[in-house]
Amino acid sequence: MAPLILTLGRGALTGLAKRPSADSRLTPARLTREAVRVDPARAAAYARVCGYAPGPVLPLTYPHILGFPLAARLMAARSFPLPLLGLVHTSITLRRLHALTVADRPDLTVRTQELRPHRRGTEVVVVTEAHLAGELAWQDVSTYLARHRVPDQDTPGAAAPAPLLPPVGTWELPGDLGRRHARVSGDYNPIHLSGPTARPFGFRRAIVHGMWTAARVASLDPDAHALDADFRAPVLLPSTVQYAMAGGRFEVRSGSHLHVAGTMS
Repeated sequence: MAPLILTLGRGALTGLAKRPSADSRLTPARLTREAVRVDPARAAAYARVCGYAPGPVLPLTYPHILGFPLAARLMAARSFPLPLLGLVHTSITLRRLHALTVADRPDLTVRTQELRPHRRGTEVVVVTEAHLAGELAWQDVSTYLARHRVPDQDTPGAAAPAPLLPPVGTWELPGDLGRRHARVSGDYNPIHLSGPTARPFGFRRAIVHGMWTAARVASLDPDAHALDADFRAPVLLPSTVQYAMAGGRFEVRSGSHLHVAGTMS
C-alpha cells in the first residue's frame, strides 16, 4: 500500500477540482486489508501522546489509526465528492467486542456509507471494522464535514441547554499537540498543524484532532468498550479545557463553551 503521506498528497491534488455542495452525490466504496501488523513502537508512542500507559492491549481508538490509510485512499479518490484536506471530524461511535493487542493481526475493512446534510455543509459517514478469525472485533462509525455554503433554511428554536456536568480535571493543550498527534497517527490534515495551514480552511489557529480528544477521554477508563462523541466546536491550540463526567456521560469544554459531548461505557 502506498505510504499515507503520498495518499494525502494525492487527496490534496484531487480535492482542487472538487466543489462540495448540497447536491453532492456519493458512490459508496470499500477497501480491505488483511492481517494488518501492529508496530509496537508506534502504538506505544500513540498511547503516550493520548494519555494511555503503554501496554499489550491497544487503546480503544487505535484501530481507527490502523484503518486511516484505507479511509484516506477512499477519500482521496477522484470519485469521492468531498475534498480530503480540510475535512472536520464531527462525530464518532466506537464499539469494542474483543480487546485487540499488539500481537493480533486484524483484517480491516473501511467503507464510505452515505452523505448527510449539515448546517455548515455536507458530512460523509465512514465505517471502519476490524475482524479476527472472521469475527467482528471492533467497529467505528465516523462522520466528517466538508464546510460549504448551505441554502438558507428555517431552524427551530434552540432547546434549553442541559445542565453542565461536574468538572473532574483540566487539560493544558500545547500548541504543538496537532503535530505530535499527526506524527503518531499519520493524520497530517493541515487544520491541525499550525495557524498558517489552518487559516485557508476557516480556522484562525490549528485545532486539536477529534481523534486525540476521543482517545484522551477513553484513556481515563482503559477498560471501556464503547464510546460515542459529538465534536460540537473546535478546540483551538494552544488552550486549556475542562473534562467533566457523570453517570457515563462526559464533556470537554472551556468554561460553559462545549467542545465535545458524549457517553462512555
